[in-house]
Amino acid sequence: MRFETPLVPARLIRRYKRFLADCTLEDGREVTAHCANPGSMMGLAEPGQKIWLEPNDDPKRKLKYGWRLVDHENGHFTGVDTSVPNKALRASLEAREIPELAVYETVRAEVKYGENSRIDFLLTQPGLPDAYVEVKSVTLSRQPGLAEFPDSVTARGTKHLGELAAMVAQGHRAVMLYLVQRTDCDRFALAADIDPTYAAAFETAQAQGVEKLVYGTRISPEGVLVGQPIKD
Repeated sequence: MRFETPLVPARLIRRYKRFLADCTLEDGREVTAHCANPGSMMGLAEPGQKIWLEPNDDPKRKLKYGWRLVDHENGHFTGVDTSVPNKALRASLEAREIPELAVYETVRAEVKYGENSRIDFLLTQPGLPDAYVEVKSVTLSRQPGLAEFPDSVTARGTKHLGELAAMVAQGHRAVMLYLVQRTDCDRFALAADIDPTYAAAFETAQAQGVEKLVYGTRISPEGVLVGQPIKD
C-alpha cells in the first residue's frame, strides 16, 4: 500500500484527545494532524520524536494532515495509522500472497457478522469453509525486537475473539491476524500484563480452533507492505 500523497517530515509537539497531534514542520510551521490510533501509543508519542505526516487538500476534512509514521531515526519505522493494515492486507489477500489463506479467491471487507460487528475480511472459495479474518495493528514494543498486543485494555478486541470462536463452532475458519507495524521487531507476544482478560480470551479462542497468524511489515515514507511471517 502506497500513501496517496508524499509524506512530509515533522517533529511531534504533543498528542492529545487520542486523535489529535500538534506538530512542527521542517519550515517551522505548527500544524495539528489527525492521529488515526485509539490505543495508548506507548513509547510512540514522546515530544520531539520525528514523525511523518500525510498532507491532504480534501475540503471535507477539517485537518489537513494525518500522522502516518514514527521515524526512530535508526533506519526503523513504526506505522501508527490503524487503518493501514487493512489496506495493505487487502492487497496481499487479493494477490493471494498470504500462504495460509492463498486458496481463497474472493475477498470481501467489512462484512456484518456476530453481534453488531463487522469482520475485517471474509474469504470464500467454492468447496471450502469460509474464512473469517480479523486484523489487529501491533505497534507496542517494550523489549528490543519484541512486538506486543494490545497496548491498552481492549474490550472490543475481546469481543471479537468470542465472535471468531462462534464462527468456528458453525463450521467456518476463523483467523486472528496480527500485523506488526514495526520494522524493528522479529518476535511477537500478547501483553497479558496490560490486558489479562484479552490474553485469557485469546487462549480460549485458540483452544476452540481460532487460528493465529503474525506478519511483519516493510515500512518507508513511500508506503507500508506486508512482510514476512513472525514467530512467537
